Amino acid sequence: MALVMLIEDDVGVREALRLGLELEGYGVLEAGNGADGLRRLAEGPDLVVLDVLLPGGDGFGVLREIRKVSAVPVLMLTALDEVEWRVKGLREGADDYLVKPYALSELVARLEALLRRSKRDEEVLSYADVVLYPRKMEARRGERLLELSPKAMLLLQCFLEHAERLLPKETLMQRVWGEEVEPNTLEVHLSALRRALGEPMLLHTLRGHGYILRK
Repeated sequence: MALVMLIEDDVGVREALRLGLELEGYGVLEAGNGADGLRRLAEGPDLVVLDVLLPGGDGFGVLREIRKVSAVPVLMLTALDEVEWRVKGLREGADDYLVKPYALSELVARLEALLRRSKRDEEVLSYADVVLYPRKMEARRGERLLELSPKAMLLLQCFLEHAERLLPKETLMQRVWGEEVEPNTLEVHLSALRRALGEPMLLHTLRGHGYILRK
C-alpha cells in the first residue's frame, strides 16, 4: 500500500481527499501546513500532494525545503491556472501539477503514474562496501548506517556516480549548491563525509586538482 502525504490547509478538502484516497487503497498522512508536512517527511511517504496556497508561506517554499532533503514525488494542487504558475512549480522540483477543481479519478491516475515512474527511477549506487539509496536518502558502509547531512549525502551521490574519477571543487560546488561557494564550506562538508565513511579511507584529496573516490 502506497503512503500519500496531503499538505493542505483546508480541512474539508483534506478530509475529502483522505477518504477518497483511502477508498482507492492508499495510506494517508495529513498536514495542515508546510511546517507539519516537513516534519512528517520522516514518516516516509511514497508521494506528496501539496497545495500551492498555504498559511505562513506558499507551497513553492515548502517544495524547495522538501527538495533539500528528499526526492519523493510531489504533485502540486492549485486554483491558479496560469501557465507561469505551473511552470514555476515544475521548475522548483514538482513532478506533476493539477489545477482545481479536479476529479478524484484524475488525481488517482496521476498518483499511479508518479508511482510507476518512481519505481522505474529507483536506483542504488555503490562502490566498494558503500551503498546509497538516493530516493530514500539512506547510505550505508557495510552494515553501518551513515549519519549524513543533506549536503554530505549529495556529495556522496556525486562521488558514487563518478567513482575513480577526479572531481574538481567547481564540479562539486555546482552539483551540490548550484553555484560556487566558499572553499571552506565545501571542505567542512567533505570532512564530515570522510568522518562518516571511516576507515579504510575511500575519499582522497589530490591537492590543486580535486577529489576522488577510490580504494
